Amino acid sequence: MTIFFSLLLSVFTFVEYNVENIFDTRHDEGKQDEEFLPDATRHWTEKRYWKKLDRIGKSILSTVDDGIPDLVALCEVENDQTLTDLTKRSVLRNAGYEYVMTQSPDARGVDVALMYSPYTFSLIRSYGLRVETIEGMRPTRDILYACGQLVTGDTLHVFVVHAPSRNGGEKASRPFRLQAADRLLQAVDSIRAVSPDAKILISGDFNDYHDSPALQRICQHDLRNISKNAPGRYGVRGTYRYKGEWNSLDHILVSPYIYNKVETVMIHSPKFLLEKDKFYGGYLPRRTYKGMNYQRKGFSDHLPLVARFQF
Repeated sequence: MTIFFSLLLSVFTFVEYNVENIFDTRHDEGKQDEEFLPDATRHWTEKRYWKKLDRIGKSILSTVDDGIPDLVALCEVENDQTLTDLTKRSVLRNAGYEYVMTQSPDARGVDVALMYSPYTFSLIRSYGLRVETIEGMRPTRDILYACGQLVTGDTLHVFVVHAPSRNGGEKASRPFRLQAADRLLQAVDSIRAVSPDAKILISGDFNDYHDSPALQRICQHDLRNISKNAPGRYGVRGTYRYKGEWNSLDHILVSPYIYNKVETVMIHSPKFLLEKDKFYGGYLPRRTYKGMNYQRKGFSDHLPLVARFQF
């Protein structure tokens, strides 16, 4: 029975998704979340909040043809309430997901989270890694670390990153993303000091492209960017589109053992996540807000990355 169960679950699906500001409609003390209140400029209501949760849930479920993804890394989620509502009260309520998340010093209250199916990923421990600020840098999102046991008995180490933004320009803000990369690599090196062949998976919104200094520094630590050339459908060539240009700010990086287990990596771009780009042609992600204008049929300004492994 054990052998049959393992074979049945040999395909392991991982999703990374920047969900574009999942905020509830209540103010968190000490956080600059006022724009996502009912009487604020965005007019963020309970109805819009629950529609957002269901749409994100629909996006996640659509990444697999049968069943559910085993792990889902999320960027731009506000707090425990939003993750409880997403996993227990949205269209995902029957999926059985559990989650862990950070409690970061980010001024807006934005955090990262990892949803996991306890049937295929048995959580061992998790915690946030604080990225210390340097001169000119604002407090940023913690890096989430979680490790768990797979049905094969292997231990998988997972990191979820939402690196500092490019606010102020790419060059001026570059040292902040390098600082986040260095904090990530400290943790990776600590794991490898104990287990040199550790199975490590890193994902998130790095606010950088694959050839940026921060991503290059990470890859120099014997980690491989498996999403660098990930394909999409309908002309999609990245997870994010700006002024008609596709690029990927989202990435999935893995250690050598996992690299050899990759089956497919793709940008999930079904038609319902896209809308026509009226200015530049082609398609772009169907986002929730365009400026301050609410888009009733929107999902997120990023598209999900989906990786499948044969463990």
